[in-house]
Amino acid sequence: MLLLCGCGSFDISNTKVVLTTGFDKDEVFRIEEISCSIPEIMVYLTNIQKRYEKVYGDEIWRINRDGVMLEDEVKDSVLAKIAQIKTMNLMAEQMGVTLEEAQEKLVVCAAKEYYASLDENEIESLGVTAELIEQLYREYAIANQVYQYIIRDVNPEISDDEARIITIEHILIKTYALDANGQKIEYLEQDRKEARELAEQIHELAVTGEVGFEELAAQYSEAENITYSFGKGVMEPAFETAAFNLGGGEISDIVTTSYGYHIMKCISTFNKEETDANKVKIVERKRQEVFSEQYDAFVATLTRDLNEPLWDSVSFLYDEGIDTSNFFEIYDDFFGDGSGV
Repeated sequence: MLLLCGCGSFDISNTKVVLTTGFDKDEVFRIEEISCSIPEIMVYLTNIQKRYEKVYGDEIWRINRDGVMLEDEVKDSVLAKIAQIKTMNLMAEQMGVTLEEAQEKLVVCAAKEYYASLDENEIESLGVTAELIEQLYREYAIANQVYQYIIRDVNPEISDDEARIITIEHILIKTYALDANGQKIEYLEQDRKEARELAEQIHELAVTGEVGFEELAAQYSEAENITYSFGKGVMEPAFETAAFNLGGGEISDIVTTSYGYHIMKCISTFNKEETDANKVKIVERKRQEVFSEQYDAFVATLTRDLNEPLWDSVSFLYDEGIDTSNFFEIYDDFFGDGSGV
């Protein structure tokens, strides 16, 4: 939903100064001279909350992952994203990045449309004003401008080989089990030996063609899927090297990874459509790397203060009368796909 690159969290480790005084009563954090209030947080948090609920229902907030509730994960993500947007607005001041007149008009129109979509209960619960909504859209738009400014010269030529997507069929014989908590337990030597022997028997059947590869995969493979399409830099090195060295229809030797023993059959050495799509992803990844390098260097120079007690008091709005979820959709309607932010 918030496709911002970079920072990931508001953790400022040894440089963090947590204050309980010196803040306004609804001020959650301050980065240099820019601050963030509870109403700003609630606009982001509530819109994301309601978007989740429209897809998954409100039962999703009962999910617990390794002792952390999903609600807390979303809260932390929202804090990080707003902190990033505020930081990028500071970068804009330093770089001289501003919105053009036409973009300013779009900010005003988007803010009017979103504010008009709120009923009295939502306005009161979020604690917002028309002016605050306009400020949020302006900061969001400026953050996008900063991202585009930083990556403006990053247009690398990506070769077919670098972006190549291949398709294989795959048999996995695992060398581990999972405990009650889903943690991997590696097989002991005897169990690994038996797994290897089974893999060798399957490999012999596959190579001789005595049994079809798909039939062998359906019968023996412990992988979630039989068919995989992927590019470079995704799989473990041994797996990737073996897969990309296969010719069409060729069957690999037995390959060992941290998951176990693998046998692969090459279905396609080059998928043109998926390779072209992967080129776009690679370019965007390189742009994000360039952005992150400059962003991280800028962040290291800043003083950031978090009002931790106030932040801990923030929670979702569990009110059936509140269903606002179109803040970001309205932005995209006016500004396009919102790439970068």
